[in-house]
Amino acid sequence: MLDRTAPQVRELEEITIKSDTRDILAHATQQAESYEDYFLVDIDAHVTETQFWTEIIASIDNDVIRQMGEGQMLRPGQGSTSLLNVVPGMTYQHAFGRIPHQAALAEPVPDTRDCHHFTELARRSMDALGLDYQIVFPTPMLTLGMHPQDDVEVALSRAYNRWMVERILPEDERIKGLLYLPFNTPEACVELVKEHAGNSSIIGYTVTSTRNKPVHHNSYMPLYSLIEESGKPLAFHSGFNWSDPSFSQLNRFISMHALSFVHYSLIHMTNWIINGLPERFPKLKLVWVESGLAWVPFLMQRLDHEYLMRSFEAPMCKRLPSEYMREMYYTTQPLERSNMKLLQCTLEAIKAETQLLYASDWPHWDFDPPSSITMLPFLSDQAKRNILGLNAARLFNLEVKRTRPKAKDVLASRPGVS
Repeated sequence: MLDRTAPQVRELEEITIKSDTRDILAHATQQAESYEDYFLVDIDAHVTETQFWTEIIASIDNDVIRQMGEGQMLRPGQGSTSLLNVVPGMTYQHAFGRIPHQAALAEPVPDTRDCHHFTELARRSMDALGLDYQIVFPTPMLTLGMHPQDDVEVALSRAYNRWMVERILPEDERIKGLLYLPFNTPEACVELVKEHAGNSSIIGYTVTSTRNKPVHHNSYMPLYSLIEESGKPLAFHSGFNWSDPSFSQLNRFISMHALSFVHYSLIHMTNWIINGLPERFPKLKLVWVESGLAWVPFLMQRLDHEYLMRSFEAPMCKRLPSEYMREMYYTTQPLERSNMKLLQCTLEAIKAETQLLYASDWPHWDFDPPSSITMLPFLSDQAKRNILGLNAARLFNLEVKRTRPKAKDVLASRPGVS
C-alpha cells in the first residue's frame, strides 16, 4: 500500500538541447522572488545565430558573398557554419555533452506564437531570470575578427545587424542590441555607425575583442569620434582563440579558456590607455564584457607601476592608468567567487557601485543568475540595485520601469514541471 504521508520524489527529466528554458532556470526563478522590486538589466546574453543562419545569409547585401554562402549551405554538414571561421570539432563549452543547452536553440515553441523563434526564447529567459531588459550578442561570430577575409566579416556583420534591427528588436522592447562593428575594416564601421545613427533600438556598439588590430591605430580615430558624438557606449566583448601561437602551448580547454578571454582585454585596454585615447575622447564610454573582473586590479597595479617609472612613453596620459580604468564599465560574468576577500577588494578597486554591470551570459555553460550579485554579503542594498540595473539604465539611457512578470506567475505557468 502506498504511503501518501511520505515525501513524494519526482525524477527530473534529462536536460537536452530541447529542454524548456523556464525549466532549466526554475531555481533562478525561485530566487527572483526575493528581488521582485529590483530593476534588472542583463548586459550580456547570447543568440546562437547559426540556428537562424539561413535568414542571416539571405540578408547579405553583397551578391557574390551571399551566393558563396548559399552555395556552401547546400553542402552536407556546412549549413550552419557557412562563411564562418569556426572549428566545429573544437567546441568544448558544452563539456562534452554534459551541459547541452547552449549547443542549439532547439527547444520547441508554439506554432501560434506571434514572434520569431529567438524572440520567444529570449522572453522565456528574461522571465525566468527576472529581467526587465536583456542585451543580446552573437556567439559563433565572436571569433569573426580572426577571419582571413575581411570582406566576409563586413558582409556578415552587416547581415547580422540587419537581421537584428529589422527582424528581432522590433518584436519586444525588452530585447536590446549593440551594433556589431567589423573592426578589421574601419571605414565599414564608420558607414554602419552613420547608417544606424538615428536607430533607437541600437543602444551602443560592440567590437569582438578576439582580433589582432591595435585599437590605437589612427584609422580608428574617425570611428571613435562618431561614437563619442552619438553618446552611446562602445563595448569590447572578449572571446577565445586557441589558434594564438602562445596558447598553442596549452593542452586543455580549461587552460585556454581561463587565459584567452582575459588576454585580449589586457592588450586592448593597455593600448587604449597608454596611447592616450581617454584624453583624446574623454566622453567616449567603454564597456569590457565577459572577461570577469580578476584581471582589472592586476592591470591597474601593473600599469601604474610602469607609468610611474616611464611616464615619458605615455605623454598623453595626464593621470595614472588606474584612474582612467575606474571610469570605464565592466560586466560581472564570469564572476570569480572562489575568494570572497579578493572579490570584495576587486569591486572596491573598480568602483563597482557605479561602474559594474550585471551580465548573465545565458545560455552559455558558465552563466550567472542575478543571485550571483544579490548573495554577495559585503554589498549594500543600493550597490546591488545599481549593479543589477540602475548603472545600465544610466549608461544605456534605459527607462527604469518594470517590464517583467512576477516570478510566482512564471513558476505557476508550468505547474508540476518547473
